Amino acid sequence: MAQLNPFLNTAFKAARKAGDMMLRASSNLSAVRVDNKAFNDFVSDVDRQSEAIIINAIKEAYPHHRIISEESGIIGNERAEFEWIIDPLDGTTNYLHGHPQYSISIAMLEQGVLKEALVYAPERNDLYTASRGQGALLNDRRIRVANRIDLSQCLIGTGFPVVDQSILDNYLAILKEFIQKTAGARREGSAALDLCSLAAGRIDGFFEFNLHSWDIAAGALIAQEAGAIVTDMQGEQNWMETGNIVAANPKVLAQMLRIIGQHI
Repeated sequence: MAQLNPFLNTAFKAARKAGDMMLRASSNLSAVRVDNKAFNDFVSDVDRQSEAIIINAIKEAYPHHRIISEESGIIGNERAEFEWIIDPLDGTTNYLHGHPQYSISIAMLEQGVLKEALVYAPERNDLYTASRGQGALLNDRRIRVANRIDLSQCLIGTGFPVVDQSILDNYLAILKEFIQKTAGARREGSAALDLCSLAAGRIDGFFEFNLHSWDIAAGALIAQEAGAIVTDMQGEQNWMETGNIVAANPKVLAQMLRIIGQHI
């Protein structure tokens, strides 16, 4: 592995330790305690242990930094210059069913601007990283979004609105049109990895509603550094605030936004 900057090195060591714990626990999933936070929204002991590992590593290295994490909420001073956004297990439902599409997502902001990103997939031992202005890497290899521009040849990633189903009818209308006008749609269950797949050219676009900042912060920077444009459903830059995200290369993004705009 190429030498990482200090921020990413801290994130990597924490993610690797948490990932090793996840792999050990996956050998006996029936022993993992699971709680329901809401309908179709689960949290397990593995989520909590992963979060503790990552938070402790960041606090040890950078005690004055602020941390926002899915399970623990906000830790630290809101006026801190540096802020970390953590999803300790993105794809909990997949993990609990033995499906290997899950990840650890860690992003770092400086004065509110995304600067560093890491997404680690333990099952595949795949490490995605990005630093603003320096491109995106998968296991030390530079990655780039696909250059397809004909929507009929594009593969589109998405996530179902399983927690808040109030927009389900609108979403299904959008999905139906994408199915009719593209080479296919995929729903794999980890937004962070979906954005990394976009960055690596494995899919050509991604959209999802009602996500949280920890679901998308790291993956979005990785996608951006690989050449993707990331917006909300109106083509604006409020995706971190709204949790509604569309990402693709510029030509594909414009076509996706037109389709989505007809149904929202």
